[in-house]
Amino acid sequence: MKAWNRQDLESFMQGYWDSPQLTFFSGVKVYRGWESALERYRKAYQSEGRQMGKLEFSDLQIETLSPTAALVRGAFHLAMPDGKHPHGIFTLVFRKFPQGWRIIHDHTCGAE
Repeated sequence: MKAWNRQDLESFMQGYWDSPQLTFFSGVKVYRGWESALERYRKAYQSEGRQMGKLEFSDLQIETLSPTAALVRGAFHLAMPDGKHPHGIFTLVFRKFPQGWRIIHDHTCGAE
């Protein structure tokens, strides 16, 4: 979240598994692979006329599935410079790697 709020998308993406096997579900779209997830974020939040805003998480629920796997549920809230407040919910699956914990699956749903 700190990297996002610094407008540093590449650092934010370090929390994701850098693999073609990463999955990211957003609405009814499926993105496969780290590069695909990065491009989705760039298009949605860094393309011309777009901004990243300030990100906050709430209602976090962390469930350990094994010593190397965890499920995280919660809500996100963005405060945009134009006064809009996109928000929604997410489910993340984390796996522990030698480099640390990384998101291997992200399912995010924005409010309509």
